[in-house]
Amino acid sequence: MRWGLRPSGPGAAAAARNLWGLPRLPCRLGWRGTTWRLLVRSVSGASNQLPNLNSGRYRDTVLLPQTSFPMKLLGRQQPDMELEIQQKCGFSELYSWQRERKVKTEFCLHDGPPYANGDAHIGHALNKILKDIVNRYHMMKGSKIHFVPGWDCHGLPIEIKVLSELGEKAQNLSAVEIRGKARSYAKAAIEKQKSAFTRWGIMADWNNCYYTFDEKYEAKQLRIFYDMYEKGLVYRAYKPVFWSPSSRTALAEAELEYNPEHVSRSIYVKFPILTPSPVLASLLDGSSPVSVLVWTTQPWTIPANQAISYMLEAKYAVVKCSNSGDIYILAADKVASVASALETKFEVISTFSGADLENGTCSHPMFPDKVSPLLPASHVNVTKGTGLVHTAPAHGMEDYSVASQHNLSMDCLVNEDGIFTDVAGPELQNKAVLEEGTDVVIKMLQAAKNLLKEEKLVHSYPYDWRTKKPVVIRASKQWFVNIMDIKPTAKELLKKVKFIPGSALNAMVEMMDRRPYWCISRQRVWGVPIPVFHHKTKDEFLINSQTIEHIIKLVEQHGSDIWWTLPPEQLLPKEILSQVGGPGALEYVPGQDILDIWFDSGTSWAHVLQGTDQRADLYVEGKDQLGGWFQSSLLTSVAARKKAPYKAVVVHGFTLGEKGEKMSKSLGNVINPDVVINGGQDQSKEPPYGADVLRWWVAESNVFTEVTVGPSVLNAARDDISKLRNTLRFLLGNVSGFNPETDSIPAADMHVIDQYMLHLLHDFANKITESYKQYDFGKVIRLLRAFYTRELSNFYFSIIKDRLYCENENDPKRRSCQTALAEILDVIVRSFAPILPHLAEEVFQHIPYANEPKSVFRTGWINTSSIWKKPGLEEAVESACAMRDSFLGSIPGKNAAEYKVVIVIEPGLLFEIMEMLQTQETSSTSQLNELMMASETTLLSQEPREITADAVELTGTFLINLEGGDIREESSYKVIVMPTTKEKCPRCWKYTAESSDALCPRCAEVVGAK
Repeated sequence: MRWGLRPSGPGAAAAARNLWGLPRLPCRLGWRGTTWRLLVRSVSGASNQLPNLNSGRYRDTVLLPQTSFPMKLLGRQQPDMELEIQQKCGFSELYSWQRERKVKTEFCLHDGPPYANGDAHIGHALNKILKDIVNRYHMMKGSKIHFVPGWDCHGLPIEIKVLSELGEKAQNLSAVEIRGKARSYAKAAIEKQKSAFTRWGIMADWNNCYYTFDEKYEAKQLRIFYDMYEKGLVYRAYKPVFWSPSSRTALAEAELEYNPEHVSRSIYVKFPILTPSPVLASLLDGSSPVSVLVWTTQPWTIPANQAISYMLEAKYAVVKCSNSGDIYILAADKVASVASALETKFEVISTFSGADLENGTCSHPMFPDKVSPLLPASHVNVTKGTGLVHTAPAHGMEDYSVASQHNLSMDCLVNEDGIFTDVAGPELQNKAVLEEGTDVVIKMLQAAKNLLKEEKLVHSYPYDWRTKKPVVIRASKQWFVNIMDIKPTAKELLKKVKFIPGSALNAMVEMMDRRPYWCISRQRVWGVPIPVFHHKTKDEFLINSQTIEHIIKLVEQHGSDIWWTLPPEQLLPKEILSQVGGPGALEYVPGQDILDIWFDSGTSWAHVLQGTDQRADLYVEGKDQLGGWFQSSLLTSVAARKKAPYKAVVVHGFTLGEKGEKMSKSLGNVINPDVVINGGQDQSKEPPYGADVLRWWVAESNVFTEVTVGPSVLNAARDDISKLRNTLRFLLGNVSGFNPETDSIPAADMHVIDQYMLHLLHDFANKITESYKQYDFGKVIRLLRAFYTRELSNFYFSIIKDRLYCENENDPKRRSCQTALAEILDVIVRSFAPILPHLAEEVFQHIPYANEPKSVFRTGWINTSSIWKKPGLEEAVESACAMRDSFLGSIPGKNAAEYKVVIVIEPGLLFEIMEMLQTQETSSTSQLNELMMASETTLLSQEPREITADAVELTGTFLINLEGGDIREESSYKVIVMPTTKEKCPRCWKYTAESSDALCPRCAEVVGAK
């Protein structure tokens, strides 16, 4: 055996003796080539046989764990216990209690309002529980929490739901009656959702929430509207907008969902050249008719065509069709693909630049007398189609821009129901554009011999988010927010906002960039009215500071119903009324548009956030809100005061089924939170898990992507909590009879392994705190699970049971262990309290040394001591555990207590370290033997003279670094394993007795003392 370098002189030994103190020992112990960490250690390779403590004559002398904390809560016991804990521990008063504290810091999480429609669903659970974990953590850390739950109460979904339930009766209802029924519906939904949120343990003052139909909320919203109007950021214009025929209203981008399976009837159409441009005329012989080719997925828009758009710098081709002999014009890059689509071949006659199409015109393919000019446009490309784009200004955002530049007509031939008007002509009048209207357009093109091909195209198409029916783009007079003027400031301010995950920032900016304007008017009745008056005969409207102040006062007192209940004369202030015709001859009438619900919720910062800054520390919502509430809140806040309403934004994913599939009733994979908590009809298939399982699932999930949930996920969460309960039960049971105030052992006097556990606990607590700080609750769960499974259950608990059960009750060795257990219990419970509030409070009800049960949430965050931090201790214990693992690995499946161990280390630093764990040469009660779990351990500096024939010899090597590597010592060790010659003690069952009917010396001393 070759020994490595060994430091000479007293320095090495002195370093070893200082190992347990505060200064870090400048060494690293480990197997050669391996970094040793105990974090993955467990008792393996040997059984840990413990006495049957419920039988035998010494049963009453053994200190069994004592606690009434149940190991398991079966069936209804879990949800029932949670309800009891909520009542006993004052869950409903907690928010008010913490608001009354005198603390230096405040943490504001602004609640994005869920829609007041339907029952609480699993998506609500994900969102509200995430927020509650954040709030509880910050409250325990000492901040005063500002969290006001809210609801989005207006809008189309509620109005449609109410009208559909009324059926034919709805046709005879006035606007006021519809609003009354919508309000009642929203209130009922709010109460159901509120009940669910409180059951999930969400901390809030549920008697003081905010509602977008509240009078003061509506009044503040109107004030912001007018402020933006005065600044020129809100205007009325005739523009194409997303329009829902099924809802008869304009929609914003955030109210759309895209159906990837939508089927459109795409067509190739030719527009005959009426007047070729000079360059084009020189390329044609004039003998054959020439047409430009266009492709569209919306044939119903062809009647509204006003122009053909082209690319200025692209190359175009004049081609001859081999099938028909017709001459066509299209982008040169599209010749091959279009010929293939038309099942023909094109012969290229000549090519030219897009600029050469300038001043050319075409005749309309359906109405030959109508001229469609050829115009340059920046939105044209060759990704799809022919490189020439049919332009209908009333039905396209880009088309509208072209029309604005060239003074084209923007007349809309489609009404609010998505039906052609009489202006479209007798053949199209009264036909739905997406149904029969499309069919008639195609037939008319065929009759004019201008249709080249029709085919079905499956593609993504916008649908109304509530009616689930396709929308159209249709020009109408609407109110808009001028995003272009707000966007630069908004984007600059977003750079100072922390986004989690960071990629969400770019996603939000991209969504904003794609949005040319924000249509904020809706043609419904359940909402906040746009406070303008329209002239009866002229295209004029009335709104000024006097009218708005008058209306705001009325709304503050009576709510926005006044817009429909009061006569127009009372809606105008007297000084204005006299100027516009007086009571008898009023020239203006109240407008019939209401504000978009995204404007409703987007102004919540003005009503809810406190202080002069009115900025929340955090917004937490799903990723759909990057184009919704996050954005509408930012735009209104920047418009009103050039500030972002939030300092940080956490964006979570959507909930999906276990296999990553979308939840739907047809698939039978919808998870109902109420069923998760209370169980379903068949509780063998849908057991009652309680709210804490739901909360564990939320915390454990990687919420920054899509979040899966289902039976196996919930079962796994329940199993994790069950294992945690067992750990907690062990801790509670073994601190019975212990009083931290009188029985605690000073850290420096504790057993080495107990000090080591406090060192690990200190590191664990720091990592837990940092993970909460970063909103990484999944990491909190992983750290917690690793600690209670590996460090505690598999390692520490297995080592200390003998000391806890069999030593004298007041023995310092036992009190040392209990001191560590009490600290571990406190840190662990606080570490998971924000996630599992019911379990945390339940544990606090069972702490035996508490004079009266306290609330974990009213006693602060994790408290650790710097004295616990002893890195050198970690190195030392790990080196001893390396030898222990060699021993245990040599006796797989056998009881370690039936063997004695001889450890041989040549004099040096490693030997000095081991000597501190065992001062005697041979011991069955030393700290080293406790770690080894053997009958007895012998520590030698040279090999024993005699070894039994059945002995097993194991060798290993450690590389020790001193003073940052200036002194290196490679130490070898040998572990000799032999069957013990001692008998099993009838009390502790360790093989340490001289005979089978006699107690071992330790037990004899303990029993004798009793």
